Amino acid sequence: MTTGPQGRIYDEFAKLMNDAAGLAQSAGREVSSAFRAQGERLASELDLVRREDLETVQDIATRALSEVERLTARVAELEARLAADNVTHSEAGPGTVDGP
Repeated sequence: MTTGPQGRIYDEFAKLMNDAAGLAQSAGREVSSAFRAQGERLASELDLVRREDLETVQDIATRALSEVERLTARVAELEARLAADNVTHSEAGPGTVDGP
């Protein structure tokens, strides 16, 4: 700490600048918070979704599509087996006994 009237002026000026910097930082946080809230309100009014919600739904849709493809292949396999069994039974002719 400096002594004398000029030193006190510098000390007061430094304190004033420190307080101003703190106030500016606080105001910056307040403005950022206000802009974020305004953006969220606008997104809500426009029926926009958050990125994480969109990614979650995309993941669910991708997994559902994979399951549909798997089940489609399984149905095709079972239909082919059924058709092959029908051909085998019709070639055997009437009066034949089916196996177990």
